[in-house]
Amino acid sequence: MKINWGTGIVLAFIAFISFILFFVIRMSTQSKYDHDLVTETYYEEELQYQNTIDKQKNAQKLTQDVTLTQTEQGIEIVFPNTFDINTIKGKVFLYRPSNKQFDFEMPISLSNHTLLIPDNRLLGGRWNISVDWSYDEEAYLYKQEITY
Repeated sequence: MKINWGTGIVLAFIAFISFILFFVIRMSTQSKYDHDLVTETYYEEELQYQNTIDKQKNAQKLTQDVTLTQTEQGIEIVFPNTFDINTIKGKVFLYRPSNKQFDFEMPISLSNHTLLIPDNRLLGGRWNISVDWSYDEEAYLYKQEITY
């Protein structure tokens, strides 16, 4: 049987479409290729995003900013010295982009204007750190990406 050029083009299209469909089905059915949203409540948090912008603007207005320092004990977060440590309230959220099971949150409890995130809670790699805190009814947000 002889195959003319028109039949060859049709067979090439069918082979190409089959090849693409094979990989689409394979990627969508295997669990190791699952992709999650950053958070389960993504859409609710999107509606509250203006609050996040306002908190970041408040943090930029500070004369002394929150600073992060990597030490042997872990990550040390230093708050402004001009604030009373007893009235600073909030939380620190550590987000691991590569695996959501390592994400954790800890409340802010200060001693001498510093908060230590212990080394045993941190794995090597990239972390997104968000410090969401308030002082005298004013909310602040500090975000930084680090490689530990």
